[in-house]
Amino acid sequence: MKPAAVLWDMDGTLVDTEPYWMATEQAIAERYGGTWTHQDAMHLVGNELIVSGEYIKTKLGLAQSAEEVVEMLLDGVVAQVRHAVPWCPGARELLLALHDADVPCALVTMSYQRFVAPILEHLPPEMFRVIVTGDMVDNGKPHPEAYLTAAAALGVDPAECVAVEDSPTGATSAAAAGCRVLVVPNHVPVPPGPGRVFRDTLEGITPTQLGSLLRD
Repeated sequence: MKPAAVLWDMDGTLVDTEPYWMATEQAIAERYGGTWTHQDAMHLVGNELIVSGEYIKTKLGLAQSAEEVVEMLLDGVVAQVRHAVPWCPGARELLLALHDADVPCALVTMSYQRFVAPILEHLPPEMFRVIVTGDMVDNGKPHPEAYLTAAAALGVDPAECVAVEDSPTGATSAAAAGCRVLVVPNHVPVPPGPGRVFRDTLEGITPTQLGSLLRD
């Protein structure tokens, strides 16, 4: 058995770009003479970008709007991604195996299209049949809209899909949409919950094993 589709989170799941975001947040704080802690950085993991922009604006007392803060974040992270894409262990291999097995994949991320594009340049064409980004939905994670949008675009039942996530916010979003959630925690712990299955890594996981998660 194989899943009807696999719906992928990106940051911390497909690519480990969280250190890029954290470095950019720290650089913004230093540029404007503010204080930024590791706890602040952890608080933003998995959030939609406008929520992070609001937090940074308030925390650092910035005159810029939350939207302008988001653009500063994207400027810094995109520059780092263009230099190197840090794939998470096993993620690229699983993505290629799903493509070879004709299992459709969607990318479901709260990052914006301008950040997603340079990452996709490092993959073969059409690896993702559907891409849902944070600037395409009205309600970001943990709301289920992004995952429901991806499943509808693929024409599949969310209950027959496996979502791959690394954060509590993302896991909540995917489970609320009705997906089975494969959780591979990365930078923040993820508590147990309905519909969640945990693994330490994506290394060695096959499309058939993903399908078996729907029957567990």
